Amino acid sequence: MDAVPPIRPCWGRPRKRPSRLHADKAYDHRRCRQALTRRRIQHRIARRGIESSQRLGRHRWVVERTLAWFAQFRRLAIRYERRADIHLAFSTLAAALIVWRFIERWFC
Repeated sequence: MDAVPPIRPCWGRPRKRPSRLHADKAYDHRRCRQALTRRRIQHRIARRGIESSQRLGRHRWVVERTLAWFAQFRRLAIRYERRADIHLAFSTLAAALIVWRFIERWFC
């Protein structure tokens, strides 16, 4: 959690950490919960054997869908670039194409 870069809002001071975290049953451990509480991050972690992870699936689906959109671009799915700046450029280009297709579908 300490490696998460600051979140830049439209105004005011940039936040250092996210306000809440959703996780699946793999992170159901007292150490993880205490680390998040210490950082004042609200956590929603499914408990093993007690809770169903279906409620967390709504938030996880958004991430999985976004990763699938980026996986359409083979150059990003299999990382051919050794240099990080070139990979970042292709990732940015892929994001721009994804947004362009979304806007084109929305207005046509």
